[in-house]
Amino acid sequence: MDLVRIICAVFLPPLGVFLQVGLRGPFWINLILTFLGYIPGIVHAIWIIAKED
Repeated sequence: MDLVRIICAVFLPPLGVFLQVGLRGPFWINLILTFLGYIPGIVHAIWIIAKED
């Protein structure tokens, strides 16, 4: 399932984070980072997916 989340995170970073944590804080942070720059959103999404269980 993590592979699916990482693939989603590459194409649409907030979706990957949403699938991992729902509508909690990291999702909103990722949404803002994605609007500010696509690459920071991807990095944050992969980091959230990798560190969460």
